[in-house]
Amino acid sequence: MLNRIYIPFEGKQYLVELQTAIDLSIPLRAEPEQVSAWYVPPITMEPVRGDGFVGAVAEGGSVNFRNISFNPHGHGTHTECLGHITKEIHSVNQLIQDYHLLAELVSFRPEEMESSFEPGTKDHVITKEQLEKSIQSSCEAIILRTLPNPISKKTKNHSSSNPPYITKEAMMYLVERGTKHLLIDLPSVDREVDGGHLEAHHLFWGVRGEERRDCSITELIYVPNDVEDGVYYLNLQFPPFENDASPSRPVIYPLIPSE
Repeated sequence: MLNRIYIPFEGKQYLVELQTAIDLSIPLRAEPEQVSAWYVPPITMEPVRGDGFVGAVAEGGSVNFRNISFNPHGHGTHTECLGHITKEIHSVNQLIQDYHLLAELVSFRPEEMESSFEPGTKDHVITKEQLEKSIQSSCEAIILRTLPNPISKKTKNHSSSNPPYITKEAMMYLVERGTKHLLIDLPSVDREVDGGHLEAHHLFWGVRGEERRDCSITELIYVPNDVEDGVYYLNLQFPPFENDASPSRPVIYPLIPSE
């Protein structure tokens, strides 16, 4: 059985033990404790019923056979492509073909600043200066962990909470440094209420200029507190939905220096 691989990175060789996976995804549950955003109703998982059939073994059926209703953007960890903000519904399954990547995890506390959207109120933002100080590698995938990092992030309803977001300057920096895949523990890279501008989304995918069709944003991840900042081997997994976004399961593995 294959349980280890070797990865070259920045002139050195690293070992990846495949049994050391760290799952960054938040599962989908039909429970009140499901993480959510954007005012979506709860996930439903209901047995199929009809013509004497019931898709529930507990109710006398021969199999469990359920219809599931959820929203990829509003429920749990998801990966999206530029089709999220274009007139044409581009498919994340067709555009995103990078599944094995090197990714750098960085952590910091978003800064408080006067809101440019609602004068007299405060926003918490990720700034260009924070990213410049935090990112140390040439990795094309960047994982952002915001602080504080309570376990309650995995069950929080983000609707009407004005979560932190990425400033225009910070997103421009990420694009200019060559970031192709961005993973973040927030419901969006943009402000919850911004008049529909979604400036950070547009900048990341270049939809007002040269489109970056092979780039992805993964939102609503959770990075455990005992996982240290640094470079990891990333396996970005998602089911083949022909949609602008899909539920996803980003998994990272520590890099071990190999002599």
